[in-house]
Amino acid sequence: MKKIYFLLLIISLGFTQCKKTIDNIQEDLVTKAMTDGQWIVTKFIYNGTTITADFNGYHFKYYDNPKKVDAVKNGTLELTGNWGGNSADMTTWANFTGAVYPLNLINGTWNITRNSWTYVEATQNSGTETKTMRLDKQ
Repeated sequence: MKKIYFLLLIISLGFTQCKKTIDNIQEDLVTKAMTDGQWIVTKFIYNGTTITADFNGYHFKYYDNPKKVDAVKNGTLELTGNWGGNSADMTTWANFTGAVYPLNLINGTWNITRNSWTYVEATQNSGTETKTMRLDKQ
């Protein structure tokens, strides 16, 4: 009987390790997708109003280790922030400390609704604010 319990313990630990490995691979893929290239905002809707044009001239470059993101406007670094993500719950977040409009609208946690290697669509609901954003890789 002890052998059966031991065998079940070994099997369950193996499955746990496999799940951790899969989660790590997913996180690595998300990081690889985000840090490969630059991104632009191709759609931004704030409380029902499209304000995409307010992001004209911006490019975003994501880095790993540490997870930093540069907001570059018309070729000039405007601000560096932090970013992260969780592939298991399909969220991403950004924080540009001291940001002013429109960069401050990117701050916070976003729920990813659609994505591929070349785009990310996400929404954010906070109190009475509703935001929808699409980033495309350039």
